[in-house]
Amino acid sequence: MLTVAYLANQFPSPVEPYVVEEIEELRRRGIRVVPGTVRKAGSSPASPHACQAEIILQSVSAVVLLQALALCVWKFKSISPLLARVLFCGNEGPITRMKALVHTWLGACYAVLLQDQGNDHIHVHHGYFGSWIAMVAAQLLGVGFSLTLHGSDLLLHGSYLDAKLMHCAFCLTISEYNRLYILRRYPTLDASKVVVARLGAESPECALVRSRPKAGTHPLTLLAVGRLHAVKDHSFLIRACARLKDQGVDFRCSIVGAGPERRNLEALIRSCGLEERVALLGHVARESVTALYDRADVVVLTSRSEGIPLVLMEAMARGSIVLAPAITGIPELVMDDFVARLLFIRSRLRPDCPDLQRGAFSAVHQLDWVRHAARVQIRHNFNRSRNLKSFGDLFVQRIGPQIVSVPDENFVLQQIQLSLQRNRGLPLRTDGTDACARP
Repeated sequence: MLTVAYLANQFPSPVEPYVVEEIEELRRRGIRVVPGTVRKAGSSPASPHACQAEIILQSVSAVVLLQALALCVWKFKSISPLLARVLFCGNEGPITRMKALVHTWLGACYAVLLQDQGNDHIHVHHGYFGSWIAMVAAQLLGVGFSLTLHGSDLLLHGSYLDAKLMHCAFCLTISEYNRLYILRRYPTLDASKVVVARLGAESPECALVRSRPKAGTHPLTLLAVGRLHAVKDHSFLIRACARLKDQGVDFRCSIVGAGPERRNLEALIRSCGLEERVALLGHVARESVTALYDRADVVVLTSRSEGIPLVLMEAMARGSIVLAPAITGIPELVMDDFVARLLFIRSRLRPDCPDLQRGAFSAVHQLDWVRHAARVQIRHNFNRSRNLKSFGDLFVQRIGPQIVSVPDENFVLQQIQLSLQRNRGLPLRTDGTDACARP
C-alpha cells in the first residue's frame, strides 16, 4: 500500500478544513496517510475531527532528539546542500538562519518518527517552517517531497522558498496568480513542477431567496470571517465602521474568528465607540457560519495578503454580496473607496432610498444578478467535490513514478534507475545535492 506522510503546521485546525478533506480524499483512493503536525492542536471549541495527527513534533522525546542528531551525522551528505543554503547563501538575517537550523533538527526528528512507517512520499500544506521540516525529512529518508502554497506563505513569508522549490518533486498552489508569481520570481524553476490545485466550496442546490429589507427597520449587516491575525487587517474594517458611524449609517458588523489580535481589536472597538455596533464572535462552528452568511447584507474581506480565500468561496456559494480587495488571487485597500462601495451596496439594498427613486427595480436586481453570477462561478470553477477529485488524481499521478526507492548506499543501482527514468521520460528524484536535477 502506498504510504504518504502529510504534515501541517497545526493540525487539525478549524480554519483549515481543506487539510482534512485532502487527507480523506487520498484515503478514499486506498493510500495510507500518516497525518502529522508541528504544533499541538489548540483547545478550540471546534467540533472534533475524525482525522487526528498521528505525529506531533512539538512533543518529541529526548530519545528522538538524540536519534535525530545521530541521523543527521550519518546522512550528512543528503542534507549538506540545505545546511550550506542556510549558512552561506541568501539574504536572511541571523535569527531566520538560526530558526532554520532548529527546523533542520526537527526535520530529522520527523524522519526518525517516519522510519518505521514504510513511507513513500511526504507532502506538507503551506510553505511556512513546516515545509522546511518536511523537506529535510524527505532528504534524510530518500523519498519524494511536495508542498502546497497559498497566500502569505508565498507572498509575505517565503523564507527559503528557492531551496524548497528546487528540492520538491512538485508544488501545488491554489491560484493561477500564484503559479505565475512563482515562475516569475524563480525563472530557472521547471514550470511543469508548479501546478494549480484550486480549493472549493459546496453550493446549495436551491438558490437562496433573500427578503427585501424595509427601509428604516433593518441595519446594514456586515460580516467578516477569518482568524484574528495582523495579515487579515480587521483593524481596517473597524476603522471603516467608525466612518460609517460618523456618516449616520445604521449598521451592525460581526467578526468571526479567534487569534492573537483579539485584545488589540477590542481596544480599537472601544476607542472608536463601536461596542454596540461591532461584535467579535470568536470561533464559530463551520455549520453555523453558513447561517451568518445568509443573514449578512455584505461579506467583507480586508486582508493584506491572500491566495483565493475559502471564506469568499463559501459566501459566494450562498449568494452573498462580497466586498474584497483586488489583491493577489482575489490593489491595496483605500479607506474612502472601501466606505464608498459599502454605501453603494447599501443604496442598492434599499429600493426606496432617496437616491433610487427612479430605476429602483433595476438597481435592486443588479445585486440579484451579482449573486447569481457568484454562485455560477463557484459551481463551475470552485466546486469542492470536483476540485478534491482533481487533487487526488493529480497527486496520484505525480507521486506514482517515485514509489520505487533506491538505497543511498548502492550507487550503481541508483544510476541504473536514473537512466531508466530518463529513457521513460519520468521526472528524476535523487538523494544527492540536487533532488530536482533535470536529465
